[in-house]
Amino acid sequence: MKTRSEYLTEIRPTIAGARVTTLTSSEESFQNNTLRPIAKLQNDILLEIFKDYIKKRKNVYHTLSHQKQADYIEHAIKHDSKLRNMIKGVFLGHFTIDEYFKYQNDSRALNKRITNLTIERLKSQMQYFDKAFAS
Repeated sequence: MKTRSEYLTEIRPTIAGARVTTLTSSEESFQNNTLRPIAKLQNDILLEIFKDYIKKRKNVYHTLSHQKQADYIEHAIKHDSKLRNMIKGVFLGHFTIDEYFKYQNDSRALNKRITNLTIERLKSQMQYFDKAFAS
């Protein structure tokens, strides 16, 4: 019978550009081997979480220019602790036990990486929020 960790790592997509060498820092290695595949796997839920965030804030996002929308995404994720904690939970729930232990040892730096990864992922898909608003 497979373990939870085996199931979790099995369902993660591979990221071709995620290179890890002997010169790669432990945080960057964790980002490339764990965080990026989880972000890709959880992309749909990350989009829905932020779509709901926009809706709960009376769709102010949709009145902004493209650049201001990008700024809005960044500001919301960096400064709204409820949103940031929910996003962290999306990632942490997909950690294996060993990954969680690594995370515990350097949670501050890895939280920063989760935040930045999510910001970039949402910014690169901003058209999704326009389509979601139209429907």
